[in-house]
Amino acid sequence: MLSTTVKRNTIINPSSLIKNMKIWSEELGFQQIGFSNIKLSQAEKNLQEWLGMEFHGEMHYMEKHGKKRSRPEILVPKTLSIISVRMDYLSVNKEINKNLLDHPKKAYISRYALGRDYHKVLRKRLKILGTKIHEIVSSRGYRVFVDSAPVLEKPIAEKAGLGWIGKHTNLINKKSGSFFFLGEIYTNLSLPFKKASSNHCGSCSTCIDICPTKAIVAPYVLDARKCISYLTIELKGSIPKKYRKLIGNRIYGCDDCQILCPWNKFAKKSTIKDFSPRHQLDSLELVDAFLWNKTTWQEKTEGTAIRRISHEQWLRNVAVALGNAKKNNRLMVALESRRDSDSIIVREHVEWAIQQHS
Repeated sequence: MLSTTVKRNTIINPSSLIKNMKIWSEELGFQQIGFSNIKLSQAEKNLQEWLGMEFHGEMHYMEKHGKKRSRPEILVPKTLSIISVRMDYLSVNKEINKNLLDHPKKAYISRYALGRDYHKVLRKRLKILGTKIHEIVSSRGYRVFVDSAPVLEKPIAEKAGLGWIGKHTNLINKKSGSFFFLGEIYTNLSLPFKKASSNHCGSCSTCIDICPTKAIVAPYVLDARKCISYLTIELKGSIPKKYRKLIGNRIYGCDDCQILCPWNKFAKKSTIKDFSPRHQLDSLELVDAFLWNKTTWQEKTEGTAIRRISHEQWLRNVAVALGNAKKNNRLMVALESRRDSDSIIVREHVEWAIQQHS
């Protein structure tokens, strides 16, 4: 049960409220909480320029909400402040993650998707925090978000002092790296806020240099159409052939720019059990993953963020990885077993994979 130092309906000053919010957020498993206003004019400009270059690809949801994404008061009327939180999710040793990249037999799944779906984990805890706050101040004017609505979570978190947006476009915290989730509470409370986080990337260009598909086309600019996370998750159709060899063994998302970012030497393992790997997804053999039928795939990925893609996309992604894997008899038999798949997309990628071993 959450601790508290004030009673319901007690009038308290902002500093006392914020002190209590920090205590409650820590008890709920968040590593940091921050507060910001709703002025996002620069972020709005950056977003419009990015959309204008069509770097969002098939992610049409990035543009269909108009100004709601960059103007919180349109999305949730009467919003005056935003409460931002972050929660560490790294569940596997950093060296293990690094050694798994381009493994000849095993699959690489983005570390955020190994355990329970983060949307569920954070949303439940944010709702508790929101209820607690607004019971104390006798107000119900709030709404909780976890990557589930048109919200510019990274610029908001940056304004709230949770970190800075790095050259790879992920948020980086000076003491914790970048392996964390973000969540927001839009509120009609007027809260004091501090200066936004300053940037500490300096002259480092590691993330740009090591991106397998060169998706970071300039510092702080990501062409999502080239990004492996986009190609393996957001893209529903065929993966362009020019990127298939570059994808390696990454079958769901990509963490290269985070794994090799110098700031992630400070990344800490999560204490949240929900983020622990399920069904040995952190050491999954590519052939085994390819042989899962739809029922098995649903069982193995139940409750995880991997369910954002379909079984067809899963087979497409794994077929590409098998084309990049070390050839062996079991691998070739597995590919042959799906050569006559009912899915045109799966058949196409299987044929490509077989050709790589010819």
